[in-house]
Amino acid sequence: MMKKSTTILTHFKSRITHLLADRRKPHLTNSHPRRFNCTTANNPSIHDQVIDFPGGNVKFIPHMRFLSESTENRVPCYRVLNNNGDQISGTQSVQVSEDVAVKMYNDMVALQTMDTIFYEAQRQGRISFYLTTSGEEAINIASAAALSMDDVIFPQYREQGVLLWRGFTLQEFANQCFSNKFDNGKGRQMPIHYGSNKHNYVTVSSTIATQIPHAVGAAYSLKMDKKDACAVTYFGDGGSSEGDFHAGLNFAAVMEAPVIFICRNNGWAISTPTSDQFRSDGIVVKGQAYGVRSIRVDGNDALAIYSAVQAARQMAVSEKRPILIEALTYRAGHHSTSDDSTKYRPAKEIDWWKSTRDPVARFRNWIERNGWWNDIAESELRNSLRQQLLQTIHVAESVEKPPLADLFNDVYDVPPSNLCQQEKWLKETVKKHPHEYPTNIPM
Repeated sequence: MMKKSTTILTHFKSRITHLLADRRKPHLTNSHPRRFNCTTANNPSIHDQVIDFPGGNVKFIPHMRFLSESTENRVPCYRVLNNNGDQISGTQSVQVSEDVAVKMYNDMVALQTMDTIFYEAQRQGRISFYLTTSGEEAINIASAAALSMDDVIFPQYREQGVLLWRGFTLQEFANQCFSNKFDNGKGRQMPIHYGSNKHNYVTVSSTIATQIPHAVGAAYSLKMDKKDACAVTYFGDGGSSEGDFHAGLNFAAVMEAPVIFICRNNGWAISTPTSDQFRSDGIVVKGQAYGVRSIRVDGNDALAIYSAVQAARQMAVSEKRPILIEALTYRAGHHSTSDDSTKYRPAKEIDWWKSTRDPVARFRNWIERNGWWNDIAESELRNSLRQQLLQTIHVAESVEKPPLADLFNDVYDVPPSNLCQQEKWLKETVKKHPHEYPTNIPM
């Protein structure tokens, strides 16, 4: 039986604090409640026992002792549903209503269907690039469901489900991928680089991990403005190998910024396995090293993700602190349309994850057992989504491209002379060689 949300949040806070955070018990000060107190020992004999080092007293020991490079037991992974979608006995999770659960499933299927059709469109040469969330639908949708619309999202490039949950339409996704005049980015970004000010979703950047320090800065701003919101940033395991990850976590911890770091540890940074990236126990222990409260979650379990993110948000906003969530999952598709993952990992491995640990099928089994879903609803949903998506592609493909002038505006109030010269040169080149350029770009 699932317990009430408030009880679960209290349980999560206690569990994360005692299981994953630093178990030392520092002396706390009133001004900095989560920092070690710096004191000078009044008793001279104490100086033989501790060093009153900035940050707090450190005990002396008579024996040389190195910290181990690893522990025998790995950090455990929080889970609610097993692979068949049955709730594991004794587990605790945040209660999910029927309406929320059904919407979560609808959006997971919509994300899955959109990825399939847009991927096929790229293979047909209709768009230049695409990247799917196959195998990671639960992280996308369940995390979005647990957040507030006021929370600011700093995505990587595999979080289109978060934007879908927030109300970005299928037509808007298609417009961006086809770079037509209704694209929010005015056709200046490659496909899947979505962004929406309306939905508090910062535009995707191709460069790895740059969104992490941006999210921390935004979170600190929210804290200074006393907003009842947090920043949320997503990244893959490969992102943790970038300097921006380490700088971001350290800054967030020191400045006590309300930011949630969600790492999709899907085992592969393009063709590089995690075993070639780091020797640590994944990502979760890195949060602990920087003084960030952290938890490891089954990324293919929508209920576990929903519960963990909701608890993390409550702590981040009410306590003004950063939280790190490592979601263990698997990239069931290729890294992108420019990749063939069967060249560096066994096809049987991919098929096993798809058939055994598919997050969409697992969550469907759970809502069916609750009496909230059935085969008829499933068939109607998938047929409807496919028709909608085919129509959105037809519409997006028929709309003309943004005006050529849009390449040069929106940056400067008064464009510099060199930019004006480039615009003039480009227009002259298009007029001189019209057969080399698409005919649906307004001059």
